[in-house]
Amino acid sequence: MTLGPYVPPYPVRHPRVLSLWEMIRLARRNYLAVWPEVAFGRDVIFRRLLFLDVVICNSPGTVAQAFVEQHEAFQRKSPPHRRALEPLLGDGLFVSDGALWRERRRVVAPVTHAARLPDLAPAITEAAAECAAAWARQPAGRPLDVLAETGRLTAEIICRAIFGRALGRDAAATVVAAFAEYQRLVDQTDLLALLRVPGWVPRPVGRRTRAAAGRIHAVVDRLIADILEGGAGEASLIRAMAEAEMPGTGAPMDRRAFRNEAIVLFMAGHETTANVLAWALFILSQDKPSAARLRAELDAVLAGRPATLDDLPGLPFCRAVVEETMRLYPPVPFLSRQAIASGRIANRPVRKGAVVLVSPWLLHRRPQLWDQPDAFVPDRFMPGAPRPSRHAYIPFSVGPRVCTGVQLGLAEAVICLATLMQAVELDLAPGAQVMPVARLTLRPGDALPMLVAPRAPAAAAYPSPVASPI
Repeated sequence: MTLGPYVPPYPVRHPRVLSLWEMIRLARRNYLAVWPEVAFGRDVIFRRLLFLDVVICNSPGTVAQAFVEQHEAFQRKSPPHRRALEPLLGDGLFVSDGALWRERRRVVAPVTHAARLPDLAPAITEAAAECAAAWARQPAGRPLDVLAETGRLTAEIICRAIFGRALGRDAAATVVAAFAEYQRLVDQTDLLALLRVPGWVPRPVGRRTRAAAGRIHAVVDRLIADILEGGAGEASLIRAMAEAEMPGTGAPMDRRAFRNEAIVLFMAGHETTANVLAWALFILSQDKPSAARLRAELDAVLAGRPATLDDLPGLPFCRAVVEETMRLYPPVPFLSRQAIASGRIANRPVRKGAVVLVSPWLLHRRPQLWDQPDAFVPDRFMPGAPRPSRHAYIPFSVGPRVCTGVQLGLAEAVICLATLMQAVELDLAPGAQVMPVARLTLRPGDALPMLVAPRAPAAAAYPSPVASPI
């Protein structure tokens, strides 16, 4: 009997539409848990939640209408989303809109532009090789929290590639733990928004939430101070951003604005890629045929050495694994906006103040768009396979607010996955339960305990690094 493709875990889908109070109760634990089965197949959903209109776009056509054709009307992040991010990111790119967003994006976007890849990639390879060597030395039988480890790896990468210096294991661990706590504590349900209470009315932010944000700020502030006090001769992308002229004024960003955008780069540059890597490693630990196929490709192309940017054209299956992982587990599963002007979606009016939601979690599992939508099928993304519609696959968002680091994030994920999979074998720790949980980003729970063993002979190609292991 031929077995079908592997189907990784997802929350139960309800046979009916939940009441508002049922949704709020579940959403406070996991935003993925509120969706009924019928929602995955709908083009668009219009719903009134108390005094708030909500429009959910779930087809390529309605996604394009909301995020591309009517970007100006629907560009502002929704009030709950803004309030969830502001304690951490201030008025950074993830939160701002209008003229401020346009001016900042012109300065920030060049930092992670695809043209920078040849300069940034060596830091990715170096950090990934150090991580692979450290994992290969992991004591047999001792579970490793792969979610925390991939967070440390990608935090180190963003520091070396963008900030121009090593972060170090202790500082990386601080950031990873603090952001995990921040996600657990932050509340995006915002009952006051459902009552149409104006946004200028203060919402309480818990002491522990502010403390978690403060720990992240302390790490990034030290990096910024070190860079800005390093002298004019120091070359780093983040210093170039600090000195770039703002459109219209001809002056650099002020210190507060620069700090906020540096935190955006730091968090965006490590959290989403870390989650993608953790999910891919988990899936491959369960899908042995796909893991064997990937390792055959790696052995043929890399022969035991770490992956580099030049290797990517020869690793199509590795890239397909990453892309299919992002289809099933998009790093940011919900993209919510607020209508700052009236508009129309699917020939129906959308009033000013409405929340307009695009959910890659729903869109990427829509049966009308994907065969076996819940199954892990990397061949969907292999060369020669039909490409999904431009607005059917949006792991990095879409439209003017699309992620500025798309190519960097994809290259980083492929290089790291290839390097780690060559060096070690991974199996889920006995008794571990994995279920996707969405707060700000989509994670495999709070931890991902896995057993790690060196893979001979590939592990021999990763000498112990001179620097401290990640």
